[in-house]
Amino acid sequence: MNKFLFSFWALLLCTTGHTQINIPSDTISIAVYGGRLYGTLLQPNPSKDRPIVLIIAGSGPTDRNGNNPLSGKNNCLLQLADSLAQYGIATLRYDKRGIGESVQSLAKEENLVFEQNTADARCWLQYLTENGFRKIYVAGHSEGSLVALQVAQGFPLSGLISLAGAGRSIQDVLREQLSTLPESLKENTYRCVDSLSAGKRVNNPPLALLSLFRPSVQDYLISWMKLDPAKLVAKLNCPILIVQGERDLQVSVADANRLAQANPKAELFILPTMNHLFKSVASDQLAENLNIYKDPTLPVMSELIQRMTIFLR
Repeated sequence: MNKFLFSFWALLLCTTGHTQINIPSDTISIAVYGGRLYGTLLQPNPSKDRPIVLIIAGSGPTDRNGNNPLSGKNNCLLQLADSLAQYGIATLRYDKRGIGESVQSLAKEENLVFEQNTADARCWLQYLTENGFRKIYVAGHSEGSLVALQVAQGFPLSGLISLAGAGRSIQDVLREQLSTLPESLKENTYRCVDSLSAGKRVNNPPLALLSLFRPSVQDYLISWMKLDPAKLVAKLNCPILIVQGERDLQVSVADANRLAQANPKAELFILPTMNHLFKSVASDQLAENLNIYKDPTLPVMSELIQRMTIFLR
C-alpha cells in the first residue's frame, strides 16, 4: 500500500487552486424509477478513450455542486470537476433524488432506501457505457463513497476514489458522534441505533433527535446500516485511491486507514490541512472550519487535484 503525504509535490504543473475555465458543459438527464435525474457532463477533451469520473455527492440533500441547504453553499464538487478539467479529465456529476433539478424524482422521503442511491449510480454508469466511454472511474464523497463501493461490486470500473469516506458502518459512526450527549439522552439514543441496526423501526425516538430518527427516514437508516464499507472495499480488484483530510470534522483518518487496510492494493493519501470539503483549514479552530462550509470562493486543494490526476492517468 502506497502512502502519499502532504510534502509530495512537483510532479505536475503547479495549480493555485480552483479557476473557472471556459469548457463547454452539457446538462443531461436519464430516466430512473420514479422520474428523471439531472447532471452535468464536463468534457474538456471529447474523446471516449480518455478517463471520465462519475462524481457521487455525500449524504442528505446535497446537489451536484456539493451544496446542501442545511450546511451552506461551498461548491466543493463544482470546483473539483472544474479543477480536474484543467488537466483534461472529464467528469459527470448529478443531483440526487429530491434535490436540485432531480427534486421531482422523490415523491416522499419515506420511499427512499439506501439501495436506491446505488441503483441510480448504476443508471449513470450505464449511460456512460452506452455513450461509448471506455475508462470509467467513480469518485464518491462521504456517503457517496459507500455508494461507489457498492456500485463497484457489479460494474467493471477502471478505478475508484473514496473521498472522505467512512471506514465503518454508519451505526458505529453515529455512536461515536453521539457519544457526547448527556448520559440519559445518550442511553436512549443508543437504544434507537441498536434497534435500527437490528432492522427494527423505533416507535418513540427521543424528541431532541427527532430530525435524525424521524419515522420517514428510518427505513433508509435500516438499509444503510446493513453495509460495511471495509468489507465492500476488500472485494474490489480495480485500482483504488483513498483520500482523507486530517481536519475533517465528520470522517477520521482512522476510517481511511480501515479502508486501506481492508484492501492491500489500495493507495492511501492523507492531507494534513484538508477538511471534509477538500479545502485547507489553517488551524484547528472549529469556527474556522465551519465557516468554510459557507464559503464558495475558497478553492479545493490543488494537492488533491494533482494526486487524483496522477491516479486517473
